[in-house]
Amino acid sequence: MTEVTGPQVTDHGGGVWSIKVPIPDNPLGHTLVHLVDTDAGPVLVDTGWDDPDSWATLTAGLTACGVAVEEVHGIVITHHHPDHHGLSAKVREASGAWIAMHEADAAVVRRMREYPVQRWYGYMADKLLAGGAPAEHVAPLLAARDAGRTPSLPGARAALPDRAITPGELLTLPGRRLRAIWTPGHTPGHVCLHLEEDHPAQLPGHGRLFSGDHLLPGITPHIGLYEDPDDETVTDPLGDYLDSLERVGRLGAAEVLPAHQHAFTDAQSRVRELLAHHEDRLRDLATLLATPLTPWQLAERMEWNRPWEQIPYGSRNIAVSEAEAHLRRLVKLGRAEAVVGSDPVTYVAV
Repeated sequence: MTEVTGPQVTDHGGGVWSIKVPIPDNPLGHTLVHLVDTDAGPVLVDTGWDDPDSWATLTAGLTACGVAVEEVHGIVITHHHPDHHGLSAKVREASGAWIAMHEADAAVVRRMREYPVQRWYGYMADKLLAGGAPAEHVAPLLAARDAGRTPSLPGARAALPDRAITPGELLTLPGRRLRAIWTPGHTPGHVCLHLEEDHPAQLPGHGRLFSGDHLLPGITPHIGLYEDPDDETVTDPLGDYLDSLERVGRLGAAEVLPAHQHAFTDAQSRVRELLAHHEDRLRDLATLLATPLTPWQLAERMEWNRPWEQIPYGSRNIAVSEAEAHLRRLVKLGRAEAVVGSDPVTYVAV
């Protein structure tokens, strides 16, 4: 790989570049937005966070690659999170580009746009209370729900896609073979994109993989809950993620181009590491469940990147969601069960 201009843009060869688009006030630092040359014009894989500095970096990066933002032909979104989908509307407005996304994530975007924010705050509060969150933690959500005016939630103005990504099919990109691989877990409609072409550096393996947040070289992605308030289906996002990991590992990609950190090889080894990590975590959580715990109590006891007391408010909500995803997996595997009659519900190992 060679640098095109400074550290922000990298030429990966074969008509593929990455641009480091900053994420404001986030330890991840940046999203790697990938640019793919096609016979119909340049196509972006993700777009980055909706922020003036991020927009300036994206457009400057495109210019460094010899592309004006007005020339972008299409946008393929790996998943709906704002650090990936945030600038899609601005790119489309500037260029007329189409936006493609898996239907499961498109449904999340529609709900975020259409449901009143008061309903979302109420739903979040109900979920946290059912999971054992203390009243003082839930109080700000209830206050926001009951307020006459509430701030927009992240994603409430996200762009609606024009096209649906069909898993297993090649995207309509003239001159390229880019196949969509459905990889739910991090979000219900997350997709990886397998570029089924010889690696320009002739690395051993089968093509390159745009992995979004599904497969990262040094980070374990968050696995939480993205549920429709009107749908009572009990999902198993961690089980979906683990199955998706194995599916990606079988592709044998020569190189992985993720949305964070850096490109890497030997996807199979990284998949094995992540599978082992989650099995270790499930085993540790089953040990914690020797006595009944609510999802909140389990999250308090889980190992995070900092002590529970130092985890910010919003991140605690995410942590409880991840604890519940792991609990659902343990229940499905027959390694834990809900305690009958407990309110809020507690779980115990079996």
